[in-house]
Amino acid sequence: MITRRTLAAAAALALLGLPAAAQDWKATYPELSLGVIPAENASGTADRYAPLTAYLTKALGVPVKLRVASDYAAVIEGQRAGNLQIAFYGAASLARAAMTGVKLEPMVSPVHETGTAGYYSVIYALASSPYKTVEDLKGKKLALVDPNSTSGNQAPRFFLKQAGYDVDTHFGKAVYAGSHENAVLALTQGTVDAAANFWNSETDSNLTRMLTKGVVKDAAGKPMQKSDFRIVFKSGALPGDAYAVLAALPDDLKARIRQAFVDLPKADTAAFNRLSDGKDLGVTPVTLKDYQPVMDMLKANDEQRKRS
Repeated sequence: MITRRTLAAAAALALLGLPAAAQDWKATYPELSLGVIPAENASGTADRYAPLTAYLTKALGVPVKLRVASDYAAVIEGQRAGNLQIAFYGAASLARAAMTGVKLEPMVSPVHETGTAGYYSVIYALASSPYKTVEDLKGKKLALVDPNSTSGNQAPRFFLKQAGYDVDTHFGKAVYAGSHENAVLALTQGTVDAAANFWNSETDSNLTRMLTKGVVKDAAGKPMQKSDFRIVFKSGALPGDAYAVLAALPDDLKARIRQAFVDLPKADTAAFNRLSDGKDLGVTPVTLKDYQPVMDMLKANDEQRKRS
């Protein structure tokens, strides 16, 4: 029975811009989880994303818990199982998730200081080394990041193949370091001769973020600078990383999450700046269609692996 109290509650929600049904999802989702790929080491990733989860908790009105994945596949499987309602993906891991049946909806990508959401894969060598080109690295050891990393594996394989180099035969050995940071550290410690990584611009990359934190040191423990590294290869432009939600979530919840991310740069500038050390300019909407080029890249790499 509709009572005055019912009408009053509905009117109050209407004044807030929320239909009465918009609160129903809280009964099913009293808590949400945000899964994040381990681009950095676990503690660094947790520190970077903690302000974002606090913001989302406030914006959504339910606790949002941060889940730093052990590897890229863990985010994919977490969303497949329905345990991660929100996830931050690299382009390749998002594409792989969609290709393997995970029902997700990309929402937004960060816009970098270049004015675009796209980024690149680069291969670093030490400036003090004799390696100036990919050809110079024939038979040498390469640090990749993770099988599902875009800039740390899939893009290097694809673009190097286009340039005439097969990662598995050109290099003496290719190893997975587990994170972008670990790949750089393997290079600085001399356990590999080159390392794949992400690069947004000359002043914004995983390397520059590590330098800002003061964690880049040579084998003798001496702090290093950007000039101590040389880029020997750079890929073509890639679609940006993205925040995605499970497609099965209630539409009103998905809309609220999307709006929270759209509002983030202005609503909580400190939390937004923490994600990129203040380099990113904002966010831009994305859809699954934006990642079709990456799906094509993965299919090409899969076919190459089968032939090999």
